[in-house]
Amino acid sequence: MATQRKAIITCAITGAIHTPSMSPHLPVTPEEIIEASIAAAEAGAAILHLHARDPETGRPTQDPKVFERFLPQIKEATNAVINLTTGGSPHMTVEERMRPAIEFQPELASMNMGSMNFGLFPMLDRFTEFTHAWEREHLANSRDLVFKNTFADIEKIMTLGAANGTRFECECYDIGHLYSLKNLRDRGVITGKVFVQSVFGILGGIGPHPEDVIHMRRTADRLFGNEYEWSVLGAGSNQMRIAAQSAAMGGHVRVGLEDSLWAGPGRLAESNATQVGQARQMLESLALSVATPDDARTLLQLKGADKVAF
Repeated sequence: MATQRKAIITCAITGAIHTPSMSPHLPVTPEEIIEASIAAAEAGAAILHLHARDPETGRPTQDPKVFERFLPQIKEATNAVINLTTGGSPHMTVEERMRPAIEFQPELASMNMGSMNFGLFPMLDRFTEFTHAWEREHLANSRDLVFKNTFADIEKIMTLGAANGTRFECECYDIGHLYSLKNLRDRGVITGKVFVQSVFGILGGIGPHPEDVIHMRRTADRLFGNEYEWSVLGAGSNQMRIAAQSAAMGGHVRVGLEDSLWAGPGRLAESNATQVGQARQMLESLALSVATPDDARTLLQLKGADKVAF
């Protein structure tokens, strides 16, 4: 009997796109991030992708002291792979963004594969009332924002991370990002099996049409052959549709309140675990097996939780 393919569920717990006024369920404080992470892992998430927020205002922060308030507790309570952001927020400097991944030496860290326009301002059409002044500014200022990820930035973070044994979730928001990643791999900046996270539906990147998903997959196949693992995330209402398409095409999936606040049309997700449960149900209905954290470590060639610095 053929071995059943295993699909990894990544859960992105809080992110830096959505703001606290958009949903009462968005984790903000360290305690909320801990609770949400443990529940997501128990629901079936093999990887937890983590950002931090100022506990008082909910504003994204890359201050390692805030990460220290939840990383050890999550590691102790779960076997999940912990994936730290180097994206932080598009409004931060590269030096700010890389601090947690370099200091805590996680098994996995995210890395955006190119500079891009990153338009969040369309959300002002849906959300009009905000508790904190920074929230409206965060969205409105994205009209004149380039999310900077130059080749020099990427090479610096990847080289420093590799020295600590950290591998990367390579976030590709467009086809050109796949070619940039191929160049980095050809030059030895990144080695081993590549973990490609294709992002669909952010204004400034590739769209969420099924043909866009197919194009991204075909291009990655052509560039990386069997030397990569493919996952997808769909922004907003695209989340589950694109996850289902990825699963049917042999890929992995990412869900979580970083990427979508919703559990269905007009219905806010009450937790990250809700979305993980939906993803798990979808995968199992397609006769796929949900990967455990140790399955993910094997597939992605990770160093193990005993080799992190938290």
